[in-house]
Amino acid sequence: MSKKILVVDDDVAFCTLLQTFLKKKGFDVTNSFTGKEAFDIIEKNSFDVVITDIRLPDSDGMEILKKAKEKDFSTQVILMTGYTDIKTAVNAMKLGAFDYVGKPINPDELLHTINNSLSRKEVKTAPVSQTTSSKTTNKNTDASGNFVTGTSSLSKKLQEHISLVAPTNMSVLIIGDSGTGKEYIAQLIHVQSKRKDKPFIPVDCGAIPKDLASSEFFGHLKGSFTGAINDKIGHFEAANGGTIFLDEIGNLSYEVQVQLLRALQERKVKPIGSNKEVEVDIRVIAATNEDLAEAVKNGGFREDLYHRLNEFSIKVPRLAERKDDLMIFANHFLAKANQDLEKNVEGFSDEVVDLFKKHPWYGNIREMNNIIKRCVLLTKSNVITLDVLPQEMLETPQENIKNFSLYSHQNEEQIIREALKETNNNKTKAATLLNIDRKTLYNKLKLYNIDL
Repeated sequence: MSKKILVVDDDVAFCTLLQTFLKKKGFDVTNSFTGKEAFDIIEKNSFDVVITDIRLPDSDGMEILKKAKEKDFSTQVILMTGYTDIKTAVNAMKLGAFDYVGKPINPDELLHTINNSLSRKEVKTAPVSQTTSSKTTNKNTDASGNFVTGTSSLSKKLQEHISLVAPTNMSVLIIGDSGTGKEYIAQLIHVQSKRKDKPFIPVDCGAIPKDLASSEFFGHLKGSFTGAINDKIGHFEAANGGTIFLDEIGNLSYEVQVQLLRALQERKVKPIGSNKEVEVDIRVIAATNEDLAEAVKNGGFREDLYHRLNEFSIKVPRLAERKDDLMIFANHFLAKANQDLEKNVEGFSDEVVDLFKKHPWYGNIREMNNIIKRCVLLTKSNVITLDVLPQEMLETPQENIKNFSLYSHQNEEQIIREALKETNNNKTKAATLLNIDRKTLYNKLKLYNIDL
C-alpha cells in the first residue's frame, strides 16, 4: 500500500508540482492550502508523513505539527522553511518534528528526507521485542560512528566529562541549546557504560501529549481507557537493564513530573489498568535547553526531581563557541553526506570556509549538517562553493549579530527585554530568538513582572 503524505502550503502551484513529483515516486499525496483545511483533513484521515510550510496565511507549521501528533503520534512531520525561520524549525524539532528542509525546495533532497522519516516511523511502530534490539543497535552505531569529537579546549573538557561519568550509574543532566547534539552525547555515555549491551530508549518529552504521558512512560493494559486496544509496554519497562534518555525534560507538565519522580525513586512502574508494579533497573539521562534551576525557583519544575536528575551535569557548548572545531564537524558531515547521497565531493572553497567561521549557526550542529547535505546534493563540482549555499545564508549580516541565548547571559531579565524589543513584543518570535518554548517565556515574564 502506498504511503500517505499530506502537503500543506498556500502556494497552489508549488503544491501541485510537488504532488505530481511525489505521486510519480509511488506516494499517495493530498494537498492543503490553508491551516484550517489541513486541520479538517488530519482529523478525518491518517497520514504517514505531513509536510508543511512554517508560515501559513491562517496558521503556522507548529500548529499543524501539534495537530498531526495529537491525531497520530507516529506521523512524521517535515517542515519547509525559509532561512529566516530556521530557529523556529529548530524549536519544532523538540516538539516532535522529524526534520526541516530549506526553501527553495529541492525535490530530491525532500524525497531523501521523506524516506528517512518513513524508516524512523517503521522502527518506532515495530513490536517492542523488535524495537528494542534494532534501536539499541542503531543508537550504538550512531554514537560510535556518526558522532565526531572536536579538538578545542571546550570539546576536550566535554569528552573528559563523558568519559568520567559514563562507567558510573549516576543520573546525568545534559544542558545545551537545540541542535548541539545532546542525544548523541547521551548515546556516547550509554555505549561507554556497563549497560552498553542493553537498550537505549530515547523519549522526546516535548512531543508527548499530557493526557498520554502516563501510558507512554509506564504502559497500559488493553481496555484500561478509550483507545487502549492492545497492551502497551511503556518506555521505562522497554529500557529495563539499559538507559532511558529523557530529552527536553523541562517540557513535562507538573503532574507528570510527580509521576516521573515516584518511578525514579522507587524504580517501579505500574501500567495503567494494572494492579501489579513492575521493577525496572534503568539509568536516567535527561537533557534540556532551558535553565531548570531557574524553573525550580519560579515553581515551573520540581526541585526534588531536578536534584534526582542532576547528579552530574554536562554543559554542551554552542557550535559558534567552538571555532577551532568548525571544519572538523564540516568535514565529518561532508563525508556523511557523500555516503548518504552516493557522491564524491572533496571539500570546501576558501570562501565557504571563511563564511562558515563567521556564521552564527543558530541551529548549531543540526543546522550545519542540513546545510552541508543540501550543498552536496546541489553541487556539480568536486568542491562546495558559495553558489550552492542557501541565499539567505549569504545575505545574513555576520557582524553585530546579537546572542540571545539565555545561557550566555547572567542578566536574564535584560536579555529577555532586548529580545522582546527586537521582535516588537511578539512573544512567539521572542521565544524563538531566546531558543526557549513559549511556556518557558511566559513563566519568565511572570517571574520578572514584565507586562506587555
